[in-house]
Amino acid sequence: MPGHDIIVIGASAGGVEALVKLVGQFPADLPASIFMVLHIPAQSPSLLPDILSRSGRLEAVHPRNGESIAPGCIYIAPPDHHILVARGYVRVVRGPKENRHRPAIDPLFRSAALAYGRQVVGVVLTGALDDGTAGLYAIKQRGGIAIVQNPKEALYPSMPRSALEHVNIDYCLSLSDIGPRLERLAHQQAGEEGAYPVPEDMEEEVKYVEMNLDNAVFSTNERVGKPSAFSCPECGGVLWELRDQDLLRFRCRVGHAFSVESVEAAQVEQLEDALWTALKTLEENASLSRRMAKRASERGQKSLVRLYEERVRGAEQRARLIQQVFEKEKPVSIPEAAIGQASE
Repeated sequence: MPGHDIIVIGASAGGVEALVKLVGQFPADLPASIFMVLHIPAQSPSLLPDILSRSGRLEAVHPRNGESIAPGCIYIAPPDHHILVARGYVRVVRGPKENRHRPAIDPLFRSAALAYGRQVVGVVLTGALDDGTAGLYAIKQRGGIAIVQNPKEALYPSMPRSALEHVNIDYCLSLSDIGPRLERLAHQQAGEEGAYPVPEDMEEEVKYVEMNLDNAVFSTNERVGKPSAFSCPECGGVLWELRDQDLLRFRCRVGHAFSVESVEAAQVEQLEDALWTALKTLEENASLSRRMAKRASERGQKSLVRLYEERVRGAEQRARLIQQVFEKEKPVSIPEAAIGQASE
């Protein structure tokens, strides 16, 4: 009977340092395959395989799509691609973003849970927001083991804290204790899979990510959940509400997926972008009105001068209000309960 030999790890802000320390704890004969997602910009070259290969005893690589899984190897998601675990091999796909990231942690965890059930151990390390929480929930649904870095020592505690709040975590450990725990689990029998059948929606969600975004067109009966009152921050389509018990998530027609926190973060960014656009437009409007007032003054058109000067004052007043928002206001969190009520 196999051990807990499929290890999936997710990290975001502060993750390089954490992964370097973790990889240094693995023995050369670790009887497990390791899969990692670190949030990185789409256009940035990734040196993480080289860094981790030098930091420990195991080889780290960006896998090819369809590459066979081997024990003692670390497979790292390449930039702008999700990495998925299938039975016996790795998928590298450019599917829809999840939680505004590609690569994202949740698709990796969910695919591993689907393919390997109780053999899977999921680990969430330092990071902002909450990517990895839904993925750990999927791992627990299939009888796997969930581990988080202790938020008190994480450089960015939001990701492990979110997992602790929403998932029945097996181990909350300091970084120095995670490696030895994974080694022990890899040698322990994982048990039979029958008690943890595959939820139907889990298989559907993995299919969303496997599809190419350019060709991702789904019929009505392929949608999961119910329509919400919110639009997708990525494509503008309707977001469909998904619930894993008390864990609320969203997914749009073409597959973009979001947690509550990632929707809120996107909305705050969109609001700030809109305010900057409004500020720019008001400043341009004031500048144009000044020019028109000057021309009217040169022609002796006093009534037009007064009109344009009034427009300048109005634009400047509205611009000052927006500037005050940037200087004083802090984004207010949107309670999950309010989001749930708004979508009913």
